[in-house]
Amino acid sequence: MDLASLETPVPVVDLDVVEANLKRMQAYCDQHGLALRPHIKTHKIPALAQRQVELGAQGITCQKLGEAEVMVDAGLTDIFISYPLMGEAKAKRLAALAPRAKMRVAIDNPIALATAASAAKQSGAEIGVVIEFDSGAARTGVTSVDAMLELAEAVRATAGLRLDGLMTYPLSAASADFLAVALPQLEARGMAAPVLTGGGTPNAFHAHETAPINELRVGTYIYNDRMMVAAGHAGWADCALHLHVTVISRPTEDRAVIDGGSKSFAADIMPAGVQEGYGYFPDYPEARLERLSEEHGMVDLSACARKPALGERLRVVPNHVCPVSNLHDRIALVRGGEFQGFVEVAARGRTV
Repeated sequence: MDLASLETPVPVVDLDVVEANLKRMQAYCDQHGLALRPHIKTHKIPALAQRQVELGAQGITCQKLGEAEVMVDAGLTDIFISYPLMGEAKAKRLAALAPRAKMRVAIDNPIALATAASAAKQSGAEIGVVIEFDSGAARTGVTSVDAMLELAEAVRATAGLRLDGLMTYPLSAASADFLAVALPQLEARGMAAPVLTGGGTPNAFHAHETAPINELRVGTYIYNDRMMVAAGHAGWADCALHLHVTVISRPTEDRAVIDGGSKSFAADIMPAGVQEGYGYFPDYPEARLERLSEEHGMVDLSACARKPALGERLRVVPNHVCPVSNLHDRIALVRGGEFQGFVEVAARGRTV
């Protein structure tokens, strides 16, 4: 089987580009004294997580317990779950992982703390805790230093838990402002925050300038996508994943229909002020993937001097690659332009 014979739609990952992306980020972290803890939510593939660790990553980041379970089963042994775990069902699953790997979890509330404490008690293994603070995303994270200190004191008083540090996403000037107040107050109470972890690929190469962190969590950098190009983090040549599709209809001169819709691309839109559409066609840069239904993608060709033919295979860089990975059971791999086979996206669909 060769690449041209693969049925579409199919995500195709260039391993040469992946390797260059991984080495570039690891070199940046090494240069600036940052521990790299890549987020596997982008690729969800144990072999790629293992390669990240082989190149120097401290460990990996997972967003959900289901992802962590897949990675521990594959032999990954240093895992941070950057998401509050809530309730006894989650505690039991975390307890099952804790004797098998060094586990660390994020919290921003007392129930998440109690969940981690229950897991530590059940497993007999110490579990690390980092306290998340909000630095402008208005998502999870405590919103005051006082709330952080209250949780830190509670962690210190809880058997089986270890206060590892503080976490935020995304890195911003507000991150630095929070840490400037929080760290002296922790120290004054006899507590330390050895891990200061921040995340976000778009501005990753400025992390050392943004806030006094010592660990970087990034995910999208392994593949990159249209959003990372728009953000200035990557160029088109740094985009490792392309969705290969086929033109299945040409109803008019200015419209093509491809065999990939919302079940292949996801529906993420670009930030305001950036060209609209749901993906970028490297071979037809003026084409615009303007609409998606479940199985159809409608492509506006009105700006194209040269237009794709009925039956032609096209490559598309998705707007946001992470949900695209999660939509497909497997990806095709190429190296040196040659098809290498398929790999299962082992942690796809692990939403709990």
